[in-house]
Amino acid sequence: MNITFIMGEEEKRMEIMGGKIKDLLQEMEIPLETVVVKKNQQIVIEEESLEDGDTIEVIRVIYGG
Repeated sequence: MNITFIMGEEEKRMEIMGGKIKDLLQEMEIPLETVVVKKNQQIVIEEESLEDGDTIEVIRVIYGG
């Protein structure tokens, strides 16, 4: 299946085997605790399943003291 992956200014088409948001983030070595994920313009949890044609946007959360 194909998805569009957006992170910051980077946007790319990716072919993946399926799975969930958390699987994609782990494969890309992106810690779940540091991002918010939007699937097709809706904020979703990491357990959300991926489907062919999805647009996934990963937004880094800025935190600290």
